[in-house]
Amino acid sequence: MKRINKIQPPKTFVEFCNKPHAIYDGSDFPKEELRQSLLSEQGRICCYCMKRIPENTYPYMKVEHFKCQDNYGELQLHYPNLFGACIGNEGKPKKLQTCDTKKGNSDLTISLTSNAPNCETLFKYNAEGEISSINDDNDINRQLNDILNLNMQTLKDERREVYLEVQKNVEAESRQFANRQLKLSYFQQEKEKWLTRNDNKFRPYCMVAVYYLNKKIRQYQN
Repeated sequence: MKRINKIQPPKTFVEFCNKPHAIYDGSDFPKEELRQSLLSEQGRICCYCMKRIPENTYPYMKVEHFKCQDNYGELQLHYPNLFGACIGNEGKPKKLQTCDTKKGNSDLTISLTSNAPNCETLFKYNAEGEISSINDDNDINRQLNDILNLNMQTLKDERREVYLEVQKNVEAESRQFANRQLKLSYFQQEKEKWLTRNDNKFRPYCMVAVYYLNKKIRQYQN
């Protein structure tokens, strides 16, 4: 997951929310404007798995209510509670579902927006593409696996591809630098590339690459 910096909601959404008796998905609900706003602030990646969500959001995106509508109806139009998620294999067997589709009405303690802690610091990734708690926290691992199913094999394969690509490129390129400081500078520059949007888009699974590069940075700082 990547921390999300919430922006101001679109004007059409604010105007709709100010209508008497406004409800989510009600008449004239500006859903496409909402979708585009959520994806813009997320760099067009899923709020949970970091998969790319296409420009044409329908039918590739769901509006995720972090606190579900069934249990927290008062938050159904609360913009800080809304995120953009992939469809998470909706319609397929439960064991293949991920993200919001798998989550359903379950609650998460992992915050997508907080700086204390920043969710980016909570996870580690390995060369097999697995995501897990960086501190082996059982509750975080339960949320990753049982609630979001982020270690479903397809997601692991896609993260593994990113991890191994970055590992291969970094190991090859860093050989040309003669000393520790130059290598360290190179790792930091590569990290910034993965954290920089291109055409307002983050690269899919960008935090996998950032995690690997942070490991290299720590190695050369010690």
